Amino acid sequence: MNRLWVRLSLAFTLVTVSGFILAALLANRQVETSFRQFVARSQMESGLVEALALWYDQNGDWIGVESLLTQARPGSGMMGQGRGMGRMMASPLLTDAEGLIVYDPGGRPQGERLSAGELAAAIPIAVDGGRVGYLYQTTPSRLMLSTAAQGFLQQVNRSLVLAGLLATLVGLAMGLFIARQLAAPLNHLALGARRISQGDLSQRVPEQGTDEVVAVAHAFNDMAGELEQAETLRRNLVADVAHELRTPLTVIQGNLQAILDGIYPLEREEIATIHAETVVLSRLVTDLRDLAQAEAGQLRLNMQELEVMALVAGVVGLCEEPARTKGIDLQMEAAAGLPTVHADPDRLRQVIYNLVSNALRYTPAGGRVRVAGDLAPLGSQPPRTESTQCVRITVADTGPGIPAEQLPHVFDRFWRADPARSREQHGAGLGLTIARQLVEAQGGQIGVDSTVGAGSRFWFTLPAARVTLPVATIALPVAR
Repeated sequence: MNRLWVRLSLAFTLVTVSGFILAALLANRQVETSFRQFVARSQMESGLVEALALWYDQNGDWIGVESLLTQARPGSGMMGQGRGMGRMMASPLLTDAEGLIVYDPGGRPQGERLSAGELAAAIPIAVDGGRVGYLYQTTPSRLMLSTAAQGFLQQVNRSLVLAGLLATLVGLAMGLFIARQLAAPLNHLALGARRISQGDLSQRVPEQGTDEVVAVAHAFNDMAGELEQAETLRRNLVADVAHELRTPLTVIQGNLQAILDGIYPLEREEIATIHAETVVLSRLVTDLRDLAQAEAGQLRLNMQELEVMALVAGVVGLCEEPARTKGIDLQMEAAAGLPTVHADPDRLRQVIYNLVSNALRYTPAGGRVRVAGDLAPLGSQPPRTESTQCVRITVADTGPGIPAEQLPHVFDRFWRADPARSREQHGAGLGLTIARQLVEAQGGQIGVDSTVGAGSRFWFTLPAARVTLPVATIALPVAR
């Protein structure tokens, strides 16, 4: 089965079994070697060491000790001849107190010094409290073990095998458990992905497991949340577009039907009404196209270095008459020495006009709309250009204000502070959304501050150009 938990389980099994076999081989060899050394040492200590000590005590040196060691060879009877745990196949090596070889049945020359490791493994020979030599068994592997000793070794090996098998079973069980635990979050992700592909965008997966799996699950849930939000926005957009298109189309269809039925005469006033509704349709379609291009990053911008307050002055000039007619005090001011900005003049003019016209729409008669330009404080703009300054344009009004709970949605599509009033004034609710997209496409930021009953303050910033030009303070006559 090509499943992750199966592969992980097989990998754990392979590692556990391989480790067990390797450990068993090493343990078996080490145990047998150590046991043979122990038997050889025990045999030497049981009689030969005392005999050598007695020899040295009687003779005062090791001259002629070969005859005594020869008796310790197999068949001599001194080391048990098979009795006890084992029988030596070679006589042990003898050195003096300095570790120099006195006699070696294996043929090593006299006077050769044993290594430090060999001396550490040798049995010291003492006479009257003084060390007179060492006895070292050179070939413990050739020791012939007795039946009892061989049975003991076999019992130890069986114990090692049983312990290894038990450890293998425990390792396999733990490996299977861990493999299933590791694979479970991935199964949740796969199930969640399938349900999302079937249209269940509310699907979420538990964020549990290792840090990496938790990070993937968290990213999956974020993606699912964004997809759900996008689908909600899409449905709302379709519903809002359908609603906005239905109103002018209904007017056009009704007027045309009335003309065809002879209810309305085919006169200029009726044609003008129909034409006004087609203008509304055209504006809505244009706004939707601009918004779609901006959100897709396909909006073409003609970036130039320009004086932003000159554009502001032009837009304010166009809005003077509507402000005077409505009885709104329209003011404009700009700080001296504002730097130029890199922006698309047509798109920037569209943003300014949307903000100013929106302020005029919601400001009652006798109110005030103030358009100002200044330098934004350092740190209010991300370092997207080489400039460290930002030019900020502010449009403040004395309208009814926006409730705090609605401020996060001000720049959403088709948002309206007063839906009924907006429709009467042919507002589709796309102006602020388009303004945000245009500002961000030019490297700026846009925002709003508002207090219910005190008015709203919309602002946007644009990064300043590297070359700054002095801009005089612009003053406009007060609109009456």
